[in-house]
Amino acid sequence: MHSLFLRIFVLFWIAMALIVGGSIAITFAVAAREYDSREWQRRPNIAIEASEVLGQGGLPALSKWLAANQHSIADRDVFIIGPDGKDILGRRLSDSATRRLEYFTREADEPTPSRFAGPPPGNFRPQRAAPQIVGPDGTTYTVLIAPRRPSIFGALSLPGISLTILAVALVVSAIASWSLAQHLSAPIRRLQEGARALADENLDVRVSAGLEGRKDELAVLARDFDAMADRLRANRSAITRLLRDISHELRSPLARMRLALGLARQPSADLARQLERMDSEIERLDGLISQVLKLARLHGTDAPLEREVFDLDEVIEEVVRDARFEGAAKGCRVSVQGAAKCRVLGNRELVRSAIENVLRNAVHYSPAGALVEVSIERGNEGLAVSIRDSGPGVPASELERIFEPFYRVAESRDRDSGGEGIGLAITSQVMRAHGGSARASNRAGGGFEVRLSVPPAALAA
Repeated sequence: MHSLFLRIFVLFWIAMALIVGGSIAITFAVAAREYDSREWQRRPNIAIEASEVLGQGGLPALSKWLAANQHSIADRDVFIIGPDGKDILGRRLSDSATRRLEYFTREADEPTPSRFAGPPPGNFRPQRAAPQIVGPDGTTYTVLIAPRRPSIFGALSLPGISLTILAVALVVSAIASWSLAQHLSAPIRRLQEGARALADENLDVRVSAGLEGRKDELAVLARDFDAMADRLRANRSAITRLLRDISHELRSPLARMRLALGLARQPSADLARQLERMDSEIERLDGLISQVLKLARLHGTDAPLEREVFDLDEVIEEVVRDARFEGAAKGCRVSVQGAAKCRVLGNRELVRSAIENVLRNAVHYSPAGALVEVSIERGNEGLAVSIRDSGPGVPASELERIFEPFYRVAESRDRDSGGEGIGLAITSQVMRAHGGSARASNRAGGGFEVRLSVPPAALAA
């Protein structure tokens, strides 16, 4: 039972069940004690007392006795009805007493066995419902005992039950409510404190500690909060690292340009050579800035991409043709297996750039005379383009990091180790923008593979 809703429902349901069960138990206990009390035992005996008073003193003595004993039973009124259907004290009969009298007069006049020790007085007629007493002159009176305050709760109106039930309800509800409030408020307070800490840029705050055993909505929210804090910290670290790497990458060509400019100012300098070097560095710097801007547009904007329907096989053919031209210098061959045979709804230039970045890396890292394979597969889960090379591969611990900007597997940061380190980051962002993904893995027996997946939603009808 991991749902917070179910916990609240069950907790209150159990609380109400305890209240009702306790109320019923108290009702039975009090009612049983009441029925066993001397006062309850007096209820049938009161008619015998009335008959004795009537037999000894007549109607005046009976009236005096009734005036003194009309409320002798805690929750009942005692009436003595004369032949005229009225109380001998002239009291107005309650609705309950009137209904009882009408019912008793209609009831068959069958005598019931006496429940009392010894024979009843001669002027006592123990009817099945309402006993009758006979005066010295032969007048018959009916002894009627009616509830004083009729209640729909019946025995619950007995003295002491209402207050006890109220006390039980208050105690059980208080305990249940306190437990529920503590159960809910504790993680909420921690989330509140965590949100304030995040607002103060404390990204090390975590709120799920102590909630590991819980699986309700609040515990899930706390773990999501921690995941958000982890992501924010990772993003801030990535931004810091990205700024540091960008500054490094920009500083390197600028330093070489400054060196070439210093050499060009010397009297014996080869001016044409230094200008050519400066032009090369400016071109490299321009390309680097262009890639950084492309990565920033892919990563940091919510604006939708400009999409069009294009033939994926044509794009792959263009990229493979350029890769074969570059690989011819070192004898690398590029083969294509399968065909997409479909059109893609997306940004043609970005998709071309994503495939080209991976394929050029494969040609670059493959040894001379090696084969680079481009495999195209289409299934129910969409389209996949796999590019495999025969290079040295990547350590397993760094397979995910190669898609980070400016990350290089080699320790050295010179250009011979593999460019600026932005190409695969752009590839990953392009595939995400199209709803797909880029995954890297080492091939069994040597080599490296990058798999670019395109979901069915990106394929045009």
